[in-house]
Amino acid sequence: MSKIVDANTAVSLIGTRATVASAGVIGWVTPDAVLKALGDRFRKTGAPRDLTFYFPCGTGDAMSIKGMDHVAQEGLMKRIVSGSYINPLDPKTGKRPELMRLIRENALEAYSWPIGASMHWLREVARKSPGYFTRVGIGTYADPRLGGGRFTSKATEDLVQLIEINGQEYLFYRSWPIDVAIVRASSADHEGNLSWEDEPLLTSNLALVLAAKASRGRVIAQVRRIVDSCSRKASDVKIPGIFVDHVVVDEQMMMTTDVPYEPAYFSGRKMELFELPYPALSADRIIANRVAKEVRKNELCIFGFGAATDVPLVMAEQGLFDDGAIKHYQFTTEHGAYGGIVMPGWQFSANINPDALLDGLYQFDAIDGGLCRFAALSFAQFDQAGVVNVSKFGAANPGAGGFIDIAQNAGRLVFAGTFTTAGLKTECIDGKLKIFQEGKVRKFVKEVESVTYRVADGIRSQQQEALLVTERAVFKATPNGIVLSEVAPGVDVRSDILDQMEFEPSAILDPLPLMDATHFRNASVAVNEAV
Repeated sequence: MSKIVDANTAVSLIGTRATVASAGVIGWVTPDAVLKALGDRFRKTGAPRDLTFYFPCGTGDAMSIKGMDHVAQEGLMKRIVSGSYINPLDPKTGKRPELMRLIRENALEAYSWPIGASMHWLREVARKSPGYFTRVGIGTYADPRLGGGRFTSKATEDLVQLIEINGQEYLFYRSWPIDVAIVRASSADHEGNLSWEDEPLLTSNLALVLAAKASRGRVIAQVRRIVDSCSRKASDVKIPGIFVDHVVVDEQMMMTTDVPYEPAYFSGRKMELFELPYPALSADRIIANRVAKEVRKNELCIFGFGAATDVPLVMAEQGLFDDGAIKHYQFTTEHGAYGGIVMPGWQFSANINPDALLDGLYQFDAIDGGLCRFAALSFAQFDQAGVVNVSKFGAANPGAGGFIDIAQNAGRLVFAGTFTTAGLKTECIDGKLKIFQEGKVRKFVKEVESVTYRVADGIRSQQQEALLVTERAVFKATPNGIVLSEVAPGVDVRSDILDQMEFEPSAILDPLPLMDATHFRNASVAVNEAV
């Protein structure tokens, strides 16, 4: 009997108060048609009600691939637990995602866990263990002493506990059953066997399916096509059909935001370097130029979402990858693509011309095991105690994503971002930086709004090295504060740096070196080639 149904039929069996889990990474591998059908069902019928939604990562872009925003409705969504949230403004409407409005208005129970915990938790549900233990996140907003991941006051239940074992503190994320899993693959046969042959990410789909089936739940899979049985190699089939209840076909599903289909994201074709979208000279480009100097050959480098993701593109434009030299550099993100070029913006998470794809849970095994020695991450706030925040600030509630796992376990860290934000206007003139309008929001603050990672503690206890790179200054983080170690040509230290901070650096190098003037020109920049 065929398992192929339409999306409305697939969601018709989801009952009130069920736990529904789905996996996607922004627009990538997002089962948008099924999530839309569930949201539409509630709008039309008022059922099902009071669902708990579990998303290991921010799913959908809240624009053309709405993902989790389809189900962001009062009455339908009672609780949400997610590894990250989608927050940017829709350029067409000027609005933030509906889910962000519900969180800001305290209309539901909202929790945010680090993505590593949210993915590894699925493994514990699948093997019916009481929950997931980890030291990742101790002393951060995920720690019960600092909120336990709660993002709204309606979220009153303690989903995370602090437990001591043999004198060591651990965070314990208790498990509960998953009633429905909604996943996306490339192909299925009539028996429901799933393969991902033209998707650039696997994310946590396998763990999600096994967790649902161990909970005696149902699995709905959205695919691009139906293929004949035995038409694929068994090694290409990642999920056996015995674990799949319904298959929904969406032949027109987008690969991701603004990308209908691009085989270079799974090495179905090789994209030549001249085809890449090199970033224009801007504050972000200056930052990427400077961060690129910290990248070393033959060292696994992991990049986080935001300002640092332009670095591989900058290096490609500089010719560092010509004639096969890219094989000397190994780039990845928290979502498991290895090799090739990390892409920025809405295409972040997948790589152009990747060498390999790792399942999401195993990628966080690699991250938590310290295999990514160098990490370039963004920052929203940094304070005088050496604490960095990317998880909750102002009206934004993006969560940590993979930031905590990455920052806690890498050896060398670079935090990248503009010095101020919200209205900053700069221009490069003759190799110098000119600041025409300062941003309204300061990012170097006395105390961060949310503790995402305690950088000073990592330097002190784990011998980590950390830099903060902005368009106008570079700081070295130490256990006792940050040291101003470089300044952009054309910038006044007092008015453009110190007066824009809510605290003083612990020291200023004297003499104070200038950032390389070539960072502020369109010409290529020389990059250190340390081995």
